[in-house]
Amino acid sequence: MAAATGLLLTFLASCASPTVAPPTPQPPAKVDTGLDRMERLALTANRCWFKTRDPAFASYSIAPELSSFSGRPRFLLVPRGRMEARPLLVVEGRAGSAEVETYGPLLQTPLRARVEGDMARWEAGSGECSA
Repeated sequence: MAAATGLLLTFLASCASPTVAPPTPQPPAKVDTGLDRMERLALTANRCWFKTRDPAFASYSIAPELSSFSGRPRFLLVPRGRMEARPLLVVEGRAGSAEVETYGPLLQTPLRARVEGDMARWEAGSGECSA
């Protein structure tokens, strides 16, 4: 009987499916809120336009508004020392899009080419302050 039981156990063991390791859990896909991109752009603008004391931007202050529940993190240029004033330049990202919108009355001044050139370079990944 012991031989028969041993044979039965060997047979059953050979019929069992091989142990398969469970799949490795994948990290959840990161949702693109635009926040990382806009944070990088705001830090670069602050470093290049304000920390260097660039005379072209001496009349302005930067006001980051990156914590946006609307999915549109942004930063503003306002008159220096007047953070509550109407923005002169808005640089705004969009959740799920690499697109960055830039608008405001500052773009109707000679600074337009400079702002657009810097933003295009920084959006492309450069951290350089000048072309």
